[in-house]
Amino acid sequence: MAATEAAAEPTKVLEFGLGDGTYCLDIGVIDEIVDAGELTRIPNSPDHVEGVMDLRGRTTTIVDPKTLFDIDEDGPRERIVVFDDEEIDEGGTVGWMVDEVFQVRDVSPEDVDQSTTVEDEGVRGIVKSDDRFVVWVSPDVDDALAADLDDVETAE
Repeated sequence: MAATEAAAEPTKVLEFGLGDGTYCLDIGVIDEIVDAGELTRIPNSPDHVEGVMDLRGRTTTIVDPKTLFDIDEDGPRERIVVFDDEEIDEGGTVGWMVDEVFQVRDVSPEDVDQSTTVEDEGVRGIVKSDDRFVVWVSPDVDDALAADLDDVETAE
């Protein structure tokens, strides 16, 4: 019984809003959450790259996950989720511009439905919550993102 319990340990996730939807990321890939600040646009950057900002001496590329996930709804865009450089292999510090951050919570494997997202790149599953669904996304949405970010850093 102990082996079954160990295999089914919950994962801590950060829930955040993009438009009208609620999404989550594994907290293990997140370095910090900061208030959205002023961004410097990078000419000829991919559509999903909002720009760069100085975050405690590090040039941080800010990505719009709404573009990556094809989400058309507007929102307040108040927070930036900054990924841990050691956990994300994107060639530099990267953050996602999100509308708001809700909470950190535990998600048990039995609460995640992966059957509807097998073909969806960047989606790990749908988390069943009391009266809503939360889309569990992965920060490495697109393999092309790493190449795009390399192009942005070269342009700097």
